[in-house]
Amino acid sequence: MSGASTTSEIFARGLLSGRVALVTGGGTGLGKATAAELVRCGAAVTIAGRRAEVLQQAVAEIHATVGEGAADWIAGDVREQHDASRVVEAVLQRHGRLDLLVNNAGGQYFTPAELITAKGWRAVWRLNVEGTLNMAEAAFEQAMRPAGNGTIVNVTLSPHHGMPGMAHSGAARATVEALTRELALRWSDAGVTVAAVAPGPFDTEVMEKYPQTVRAGMARIVPLQRMGSVAEHAWLVALLASPLGHAFNGSTVTLDGARDNWAGPWPPPGLTDDSGAVPTEERKGSRPIG
Repeated sequence: MSGASTTSEIFARGLLSGRVALVTGGGTGLGKATAAELVRCGAAVTIAGRRAEVLQQAVAEIHATVGEGAADWIAGDVREQHDASRVVEAVLQRHGRLDLLVNNAGGQYFTPAELITAKGWRAVWRLNVEGTLNMAEAAFEQAMRPAGNGTIVNVTLSPHHGMPGMAHSGAARATVEALTRELALRWSDAGVTVAAVAPGPFDTEVMEKYPQTVRAGMARIVPLQRMGSVAEHAWLVALLASPLGHAFNGSTVTLDGARDNWAGPWPPPGLTDDSGAVPTEERKGSRPIG
């Protein structure tokens, strides 16, 4: 997202005016960008995470680029039910309501499947699955069901056809998508929408923790031939938070430059000709479109 703009680049001014949002994992990367865009759209936003200093810095950055007073923070651990409840209660005390929960907190580490320890598997599961469910249930029970409306957006991952080096995360994120469908059905009568976003590789500071060879290959495995920008992810979450978002109840929206449709680098080795171009099949009687 560009510069010190106080309004969204693509949405109408005041799209989310009067709405209150909570973004977990909001101190860095996609979470921070999402929080900033929601503020641009008029929402009051609280970001949550485990590290107070990171959250303070993120709020300062949002205020510097978007405007003062529209964002605040609270430290908490989504893996613990009591902390999830406490975070939601703090938002209610500060703002009187909670209209949107973005379950962005999550994580994993890169390792072959056969080297994943029971402790490592449990750590990824607790953060990605239990943390998401803890926050969703707290938001629903304490804020959204009493109000008769609300939106929950769960952030998962693409691709969906296997994640070499991250089998623990692939399993956990698939579980979150299953929970998304289940909760969307169970809570629809209460006026609550539950949807998911499955981003592919995005160019954030979080990528720096992965081995250099892994980072170097990320864009090559995306047919679009680039990683996503944080603005694109933030725009999608804002769209799901808008009145149109109710139509996506129970859906997982994949945002990955077609990464989900391809299992290797593009173009694959050996496919290009000497000039580096992908050859085109010549067919009798065919002609260019246009």
